[in-house]
Amino acid sequence: MAAYTAAFEWAQRHVAAGRLPTAVLGVARADGIVALDAFGDVTADAVYPLFSITKVLTGITAARAVERGLLTTQTPLTDALPEFGASRPDVVRLGHLVSHTSGISEPPLDTEIPLRTELLTRGRDFAAGTASRYSTIAFEGIAALIEHATGASWDEGVRRWASSIGAGGLTLDPDEPVDVVDARRAGVDMARFRATRAPGAGLHGRAEDLLRIGAELLRIHGSTARDQARTHESILTPAGLAMMRTSLTGDIPRFDPYPATDGQDWGFTLNLRTRAPGLIDRDVYGHSGWSGTEFWVHPGAGVCWVLLTNSVSRHGVDADALDNTVVSAI
Repeated sequence: MAAYTAAFEWAQRHVAAGRLPTAVLGVARADGIVALDAFGDVTADAVYPLFSITKVLTGITAARAVERGLLTTQTPLTDALPEFGASRPDVVRLGHLVSHTSGISEPPLDTEIPLRTELLTRGRDFAAGTASRYSTIAFEGIAALIEHATGASWDEGVRRWASSIGAGGLTLDPDEPVDVVDARRAGVDMARFRATRAPGAGLHGRAEDLLRIGAELLRIHGSTARDQARTHESILTPAGLAMMRTSLTGDIPRFDPYPATDGQDWGFTLNLRTRAPGLIDRDVYGHSGWSGTEFWVHPGAGVCWVLLTNSVSRHGVDADALDNTVVSAI
């Protein structure tokens, strides 16, 4: 852990100053977890709502279906939901859903309307593929395609592959999750939110679960299909991971909350920060979450890091600064 002293001091400093109520920070390399600690009134195995980190996990499940020939990025959403988009002149495909380019209008995070109904009735903001606006409802479409193609729900798909690498703590139904201290003030009823069981935001888990996934992804980066056959079945093939890391957004217009100036490209559910101005190393992918959760993999540096915390308002907290401390420790 000594190599990552600056990173853990970063977390301790922000919790001590009250900018973060609690934090669990961990670092992994391809051979496993190398550092893990908790700050504030939590333990390192605390279960947090992951919010949009869920998108990556749903994305891996969809990518596994692509590897099996059950889906492609060109598969239309109407294959699973023929009633979708009856009034739309365009075609929404899996590639649009995974890259925030579907144009489906976004409902509230804690909507009381079933997400499938929202998906089918929300209408569109722009033609599919012509712009990028961050979307959580699109992942309900991905979930529909996963279930139609594989016969299993998206969350069952996540449980299967995650459990195979020791990340069995991921769940939609946590017993005692860490509370988001200002969720109500930010306009979200957490009980209603959990009831949505959102495939783009609903999973809970431990830092250890995400670190095991990050370590597995790092192993895939350094392996070939033949290597994997000699060791163990991985959660993705090298080709499948490469597909997920390929940008699907290019230079199309980017709308708030992620304008072009933020330097974010979208791959197959992955946030590719290839143009992020605040980072030392832009060979990075992963995702952040609404309450400050972070999951990032640096394949070139061979490191993954996870931050779990529980506040929507984080004035003075810059996760890019934490990222830089981790990469600089290599």
